[in-house]
Amino acid sequence: MVLTTAKWTLDEYHSMIDAGILSGRKVELLRGEIVERRSYGEPHAYSSDEAGEYLASLLLERATIREAKPITLRDDSEPEPDIAVVQRLGREYRNHHPYPENIFWLIEYSNTSLEKDLETKSKIYAGADIQEYWVVNLKKLHLVVFRQPLDGEYATKQTLTTGIIHPLAFANISVSVDQIINA
Repeated sequence: MVLTTAKWTLDEYHSMIDAGILSGRKVELLRGEIVERRSYGEPHAYSSDEAGEYLASLLLERATIREAKPITLRDDSEPEPDIAVVQRLGREYRNHHPYPENIFWLIEYSNTSLEKDLETKSKIYAGADIQEYWVVNLKKLHLVVFRQPLDGEYATKQTLTTGIIHPLAFANISVSVDQIINA
């Protein structure tokens, strides 16, 4: 006997949220599967908050920093990255979460979810043509930078522990790797 996992569409997922079925649960939709998100430990919560403030101070009015809020990538994925750097569309976000074309880059802080962030989410983000995706490994204190989506995966992957990085969408902005890792 072959077991098949039921896949959910974005509309079905939203209906469950609206009906209160998922109330009180920390979940996100990844490739049609409703996946539990773990609670944030202190290092994760602190680092992502500080990095969000740091990036907001660098980018000013060029972008909006959304922390731990959904993004809609396609009809079967609505993850909630720790930080999404998105276009400033104001009230338009009352009608929809940011779509791939609204996203400059994404950041995940990872302690216990490292495999999911490096493997599953990197493929989901590359498949949605997100140009840049960063993962902060909180155990080893390094930054993994994924760039150039190609055929559902990122063509480049770089690991940094120090220095300056220039986001693809804002080449004139210098981001301190240390501020992102050790915020």
